[in-house]
Amino acid sequence: MGVKTVITLADLPQSLEITSLEASMDGVMDSVYFLDDDRVLKLFENANEDTVTEELNLLAYCRMLPIAKPLGKVLHIRNKPALIYHRCQGKSLKSAEVGQIRQIGTFLQAFHTLTAARQSTNEPLFERSRLKRLIEESNVEIFDTLFKKIDLTLRNDGIIHGDLFLDNALFEGGRLSCVIDFTQACNGDFLFDLAVAGLSWCDSDEKTEALLESYGATITLEAFRPYREYATLFYSVNRYLNGGNYQELLEKLV
Repeated sequence: MGVKTVITLADLPQSLEITSLEASMDGVMDSVYFLDDDRVLKLFENANEDTVTEELNLLAYCRMLPIAKPLGKVLHIRNKPALIYHRCQGKSLKSAEVGQIRQIGTFLQAFHTLTAARQSTNEPLFERSRLKRLIEESNVEIFDTLFKKIDLTLRNDGIIHGDLFLDNALFEGGRLSCVIDFTQACNGDFLFDLAVAGLSWCDSDEKTEALLESYGATITLEAFRPYREYATLFYSVNRYLNGGNYQELLEKLV
């Protein structure tokens, strides 16, 4: 947790008129700083300029939704691409109730309606072929065994968020105020995107049914299971390769 790249005011363009800089302790993959007003600065630690530009374009296209609102163009700070956003109000949840899960389902339905059939220039991160390569890189036998058991053909429905865990949504007064972190947005399967959300938001069949119903999905829990298994395996492998806590996810599969 916390910033990966330490910067000072001297690293920032004077034209931004920033007078204070406060590091966030909530960052996972990227470095986030709160500025002296209602702005937030994000340094992308792994994404290149093209990927950040694609996020900028996607957020502009979906600006009518409750999402992070970027201010200005891509910056370069310490040789890393960066964006400044309007600071979203609200806080992320530690756990979700059914009413909050329904709001996430409604958000994803609206987001997918906008992005259906739209093509992203980003690499499709969640395809089976890529997950297979990641598993080979991990050299962990249980990952390979589980991968071969999941019978699932993923579609290209449009652009997905791909990372809608609890910490990437803010609530204020019980209402969804902002969805953030579209860095992994790329083309993929909408039901997989829903399953990723389900990993973090739903700890019971009742909550999963609420997610599916609010999204408008007609799929049964049994038919949805392979999507949840695939999403669970993907993020287990991803966390393993990035030194994160993958065991809590893996336990859901074994």
